[in-house]
Amino acid sequence: MDHTTAATAWNLLVRRDDLSTSELADAPVPQVRDGEALLRVDRVGLTANNVTYAALGDSFRYWEFFPAPRAGWGIVPLWGFADVVASRVDGIETGSRYYGYYPSASHLLVRPDRVDARGFREASPHRVPLPRPYNAYALTTGDLAYETGREDLHVLYRPLFWTSFMLADWLVDNAWLGATTVVLSSASSKTAYGAAHLLQGQGCEVVGLTSARNLAFTEGLGCYDRVLTYEDAARLPRSRTLYADFAGDEQLSERLGAHLGDFLVHEVVVGITNQAPAPAGTLAETGPGMFFAPDQMRKRIGDWGREGLDHRFAAAWKEFLPVAEAWVDIVHSSGPQALERVWDEVQSGRTSPRTGHIVTP
Repeated sequence: MDHTTAATAWNLLVRRDDLSTSELADAPVPQVRDGEALLRVDRVGLTANNVTYAALGDSFRYWEFFPAPRAGWGIVPLWGFADVVASRVDGIETGSRYYGYYPSASHLLVRPDRVDARGFREASPHRVPLPRPYNAYALTTGDLAYETGREDLHVLYRPLFWTSFMLADWLVDNAWLGATTVVLSSASSKTAYGAAHLLQGQGCEVVGLTSARNLAFTEGLGCYDRVLTYEDAARLPRSRTLYADFAGDEQLSERLGAHLGDFLVHEVVVGITNQAPAPAGTLAETGPGMFFAPDQMRKRIGDWGREGLDHRFAAAWKEFLPVAEAWVDIVHSSGPQALERVWDEVQSGRTSPRTGHIVTP
């Protein structure tokens, strides 16, 4: 199909109160007006990170980036690449390729602002109040971190590695909040082991918690000083501990709190990979604090400038890529039905930690 002349577009809708319920819905291709550009989504990744966006969609406003046409439904944000198929904006050329935050859909209509050789910022009215890092679109020809032959790894790891990078930076920047041990749950997840890779050898013991079925994989990564199963969490030494919760598992959090007592110096929720999370908003409003990567990004932009932050990230990213390449088996799928099927697999927790899903819608 010629995507530039296609008469219809489509969205993948999910029930906001039941993420296991999804539906493909046809839609008209948006008309492009002055100041707008239309991008055709070409390559996206699906990971547990996208489940976190959906599970925390209300409290962190993730549902607001790509409003669904029906009440009670949402469009899950995905990271990936898209090509410009129509443009009425100076500096946005048809055929140019951008990395960024896209809907589970065939197309995205944007209103670019601050257009330059590095990309643009999306300035549609509904997105202006939302967190700025999600509104930046990087032009591949001007992107410091881009590598042509590694787009799949960019799609799978780069958004997660930003969180890994900012979490590791936050911990070191704050002297580990007084901890001598940092414990990461869901240690087989890409965001967790990206952080562990960056924290290794930085002066604090890094311990991973994982399921029994993922124990061998997680130990094989080699980026944790110690790996324990959730059942063996009580074997953690009673030392000053910071717990980074990547699972969103309140029962595990309570068990660790009971075991460590006053030795638990800080607890922060980074994501939700547990497939039965608390209702959206609960983790953000009660209990442990949430780590929100854009907050640390804003601090570091103030410290280093945007270019300084980008250079530091690009250096860490290029060092991480060849390591991560050995940790993932990439699975390619094509078409909207494939996107729906992969969403169902990932949100239900059936995906192996070695599997990285790439979909070309």
